Amino acid sequence: MRFGGLRGRLLVAFVLVSLLSAATATVLAYDQAREAILERAGSSALQNFRDRVNASVGEFDIPPDRRALNRLAEAIASGSRDARVVARYQDLVAPADQEAIPTGLRERVRAGNRLSFQRVEWNGEPWLVVGTPVAFAGSGRPSGVEVFEVISLRPEQDDIAALLTTVRDGVVPVVLLAAVLALLAAGTVLRPVRRLAKATRRLADGALETRVPVKGHDELAGLAKDFNETADALESSVAEIREQEARARRFVADVSHELRTPLAAMTMVSSVLDEDADGLPPDTAHAARTVSTEIAGLARLVDDLIEISRFDAQAATLTRQDFDVAEALRATLSTRGWTDRVSAEFAPVRARLDRRRLDVIVANLVGNALRHGAPPVRVVLRSTPDDVLVEVSDHGPGLTAEAARHVFERFYKADSARTRSEGSGLGLAIAQENARLHGGLITHFDREGGGAVFLLRLPRDGKETGR
Repeated sequence: MRFGGLRGRLLVAFVLVSLLSAATATVLAYDQAREAILERAGSSALQNFRDRVNASVGEFDIPPDRRALNRLAEAIASGSRDARVVARYQDLVAPADQEAIPTGLRERVRAGNRLSFQRVEWNGEPWLVVGTPVAFAGSGRPSGVEVFEVISLRPEQDDIAALLTTVRDGVVPVVLLAAVLALLAAGTVLRPVRRLAKATRRLADGALETRVPVKGHDELAGLAKDFNETADALESSVAEIREQEARARRFVADVSHELRTPLAAMTMVSSVLDEDADGLPPDTAHAARTVSTEIAGLARLVDDLIEISRFDAQAATLTRQDFDVAEALRATLSTRGWTDRVSAEFAPVRARLDRRRLDVIVANLVGNALRHGAPPVRVVLRSTPDDVLVEVSDHGPGLTAEAARHVFERFYKADSARTRSEGSGLGLAIAQENARLHGGLITHFDREGGGAVFLLRLPRDGKETGR
């Protein structure tokens, strides 16, 4: 159990509150019990002392001598266990030891002419000191004799200590019980929270049908209800978006296929016009060549759109064969007339790949470097035991931070003002899709000294991934 989690915090809070409550109750109970025990002991001692004084005081002469005071002290002490009695008349004290009798108590007894008491610490022990003046029998007039008794409070102190120990020992089971209750309460609270967390993770992973049961009418039930309503709305929105995307893909595919037939006818016408352009007037010849160029660009765009629609429909597949990759790359450059414009460094590598799709990937990367980079453009083929690596680099300005984030997106062009630039903006997107179809990837970075580098990594003998 992690104490940084909600369960741990609830447990700590419960235990702290219980511990604080138990400690407060213990302190209050101890204080009240201590005062009650001492008050009861004091009251009992006072009454007992008064009774013994009254029973022991008889006829005696005033002023008394030390012997009379001793007899009086012994008579009073005989009725008490473990008590020390001191009788005093002016400066005459019997017995002589009176260290335990506070000066303040003697003054109160003399000045107030009444029974008084005081609790004191003497020799490290608690004591109760009681004092009273002795009156003449019958008349009740003060005789000037004062009697003091020192009573040990050790039994009461032991009772108080035992009570404190009992209460303190009772704190442990209270805290343990609080911990158990905290775990039960935490489980009750956290169980629906965990269900919500698990459902949220499943929802984030794409399981849009995920729902949580709604139990009760508390805040957690309201949260579960809100989650289900949100999931319903999200599932509905995603379903609508997916339907719109599917319709858009079907529309692009249908339009592209429908354009193929008229484009084929237009391409044939443009070919005838190109052949006869030299015999036409200059303006007419320029228009004919322009139309031919635009038709060729439109044909490439339609081919790219059809290819993209295959990826979107997950209909693209690989036709793997074992071949010489270096020879295939030389054919790619030669077919497009790039041999004189691109320097090549090809290591002998054989791999099991889809040759046509490799040709599309490399042609798009090299064509992008020739259009947007600067010479010299360089293609390097090397391999590792597991992968085929094709690196295409140029010496242009490289990629801006904005272009680096979007370079593989469809229809993205680094220069938004060049809307009529050569290329559809789909080449790098198609290249990346073909690489992923092989189980590989295209990455890019800026070369030290200037220029962009695109690195194609394909598994040499990977399984077909399909789409």
